[in-house]
Amino acid sequence: MPAQISHFQIRGRFLTALSLRVEPGGDDAAFYSQLDEQLQKTPHFFDGAPMVLDLSHAPALAQAGRLGSLVANLRRRKLRVFGVQAAADLSEDALQDLGLIPVAAGKDAPLPSETPGARRSRGAKLGVENKLVRGTVRSGQTVVCDSGDLTVIGSVGSGAELVAGGNIHVYGRLRGRAMAGAHGDESARIFCQSLDAELVAIAGLYQTSETLEDTFRERPTHIYLEDERLRMEVIG
Repeated sequence: MPAQISHFQIRGRFLTALSLRVEPGGDDAAFYSQLDEQLQKTPHFFDGAPMVLDLSHAPALAQAGRLGSLVANLRRRKLRVFGVQAAADLSEDALQDLGLIPVAAGKDAPLPSETPGARRSRGAKLGVENKLVRGTVRSGQTVVCDSGDLTVIGSVGSGAELVAGGNIHVYGRLRGRAMAGAHGDESARIFCQSLDAELVAIAGLYQTSETLEDTFRERPTHIYLEDERLRMEVIG
């Protein structure tokens, strides 16, 4: 009997998607005005990026009519919306009619009241694994460290992408994208010897090259969150 040939494979894949959290009243004229301004400032950042709508702060939008209008307006702006969070009141059939799938929220960040020892203990239980990369991360490459710190001893080229559940350390020039705290850990940080990144993000809060201050460009830099804002400081 001849061996059967498999015509497909099912494989897991880590997907990096943008999350657009809509604030209350988010489908009004002010919302679209601010969005258009952001798209004008950073036109290339959204190119081809999959996007999830987060309605946790705007539950009134979880209605087929209002959500449909919002999705249509976003897609008209060439934003690739494919999923939605916090829309439990809508059936999967209603979401499917809008070309959306329900997406579970990411992992919560550790509470600020937790002690460092408690965070380390919890991390051990989750099986934290750090990752070390020696050499250049080239354009088009994506390096993922799902549950720990990612360290690159070398440079990160333009078009390359680093994603880590914990911190990111780059002992070289950072030119691509670096996203730390990928599961919502607001205590995560990014360190690099020379900052020239296309994008840096911590727990989903990001800054692109278009808004990078000259003070930090091509200098050793420490990036962190403070008061829900992305902060930077020169090292040394």
